[in-house]
Amino acid sequence: MLTTCTKPVRDTVLYDGRCGFCRQRVANLQRADLWHRLTFISLHDESVARDFPEVPAERLHDEMVVIDTHGHVRGGATAVRYLSRTLPLLWPLALVLHVPGSLPIWNWLYRLVARNRIRLAGSCETDACRR
Repeated sequence: MLTTCTKPVRDTVLYDGRCGFCRQRVANLQRADLWHRLTFISLHDESVARDFPEVPAERLHDEMVVIDTHGHVRGGATAVRYLSRTLPLLWPLALVLHVPGSLPIWNWLYRLVARNRIRLAGSCETDACRR
């Protein structure tokens, strides 16, 4: 079930801008966003709490969140699946991510990577990755 919140003008990706691993993934998404359809905002930007008060700060520390122009909120693997349909360069990934019945596996894998992002990135400028 999707939750809803404020409707942004463009689909908006909220991520941990203090996490090196997260910044690297967002940089990849920005390169894949050929038509600049997405807005990327660090959860630490003061506009996030003001513009999206319905999204708990704790959730933003735990997973990337995408808010579409209808105000639907998707997090974690569900957000990645949404982006794979939104960005044409990610369409090949969508084929794998949308195999019927596979979402529980992707959720588990997303949480595993998120918990171990400091090991995967090799460093983090703050304790953001240690959560």
